[in-house]
Amino acid sequence: MSQSQLDDRDEINQLWEKFMDIRVGLASNAGYPNYRSFRWLQLLRLDYTPEDSKKFIEAIKQVAVPAATRIYERYKTRLNIDNVRPWDLLNNRTTFSLPAIKAFEKEEEFISRVGDIFKKLDPFLGGYFQTMRENQLFDLMNRKGKGPGAFCTSFATIGLPFVFMNATGKSADVPVLFHESGHAFHDFEVSNLPYHHQWRIDMEFAEVASTAMELLAEPYLAKDKGGFMSTENTARTRLLNLEEKLLFWPYMAVVVAFQHWVYENHEEGKNPSACDAKWSALVDEFMPGIDWEGYEDVKMTGWHRKLHIHQVPFYYIEYGLASLGAFQIMQNALQDQTKAIEDYRHALALGGTVSLPDLYRASGANLSFDAQTLGEVVDLIEENLADLESKLA
Repeated sequence: MSQSQLDDRDEINQLWEKFMDIRVGLASNAGYPNYRSFRWLQLLRLDYTPEDSKKFIEAIKQVAVPAATRIYERYKTRLNIDNVRPWDLLNNRTTFSLPAIKAFEKEEEFISRVGDIFKKLDPFLGGYFQTMRENQLFDLMNRKGKGPGAFCTSFATIGLPFVFMNATGKSADVPVLFHESGHAFHDFEVSNLPYHHQWRIDMEFAEVASTAMELLAEPYLAKDKGGFMSTENTARTRLLNLEEKLLFWPYMAVVVAFQHWVYENHEEGKNPSACDAKWSALVDEFMPGIDWEGYEDVKMTGWHRKLHIHQVPFYYIEYGLASLGAFQIMQNALQDQTKAIEDYRHALALGGTVSLPDLYRASGANLSFDAQTLGEVVDLIEENLADLESKLA
């Protein structure tokens, strides 16, 4: 696959040079000094600035990168390898050298068990999920010819959401349904607002709803709590999910930092060779500990394979900020789950009626870009990872 992508390298580079000039022209015609300023407002980012974004990138470098490096070291032990290679990161489900965990056989079993989990988590959330079940608003199992991916959409005229995914019965499917259900619960809550435009949800908070639901529901994965798996497999699944979320921040920092550099340095930024060099340097800076020897071309052209850079520039930091907010909600739930979920539902119900910082505050979190806040969350993740590792020892 990498070779096929490299075969298209020249063509992608030619398109990139055209994109860059067009984007600068768009910004100039609209009266903006650069494309980033134009794009920032196009994305309706009224509550944080490019400098806030850079501050978050620096925070990731300070606290998330060292934590990610510690995860890579554990990969070496699990896989009995001397160096972590790029393919070891493609799917961290392989990092126990064990087959995928089977969680369920049929869609009805899947829906029923997840529904039971939501009922235990919160009666209102359980009721929302049951409404979807009664109205057949799920299409979950993989089949021949089915479209890829997973998503939640809303039918505005009836005020109900619909969840689509491609489940195969493995443990990895369960957090996906938790995630999409978080979006669905958001749709239920905002449907009470009188005006359709109030239903508009900033992506920075839409993903808080979904990611927080993953974290809130995952403790119920074990069979003895009504879930799907043995205690050991539950620990393994949760550990891998937490690692995956922590490892996302350094990669996100590469994607976002690269785009800041591109649009601050137009002439260099439209030069594909300069882009290759910059991307490679950022990977070394934010993802140290990965051995790319023999695959340097694949490494330096990683920016070719991140569609957001080409199709939706500057759209990516949303996921990192949302994850930070979601973990703050998880932290609150460890102290008082009932209140944490009440705050979560209250924030969801606000829809687009308040600012992004106010949405975070309503949920019990803070929209923050500093190393201290991220460090507290990384500490929480590492504490949970250590606890889960001990259960698997």
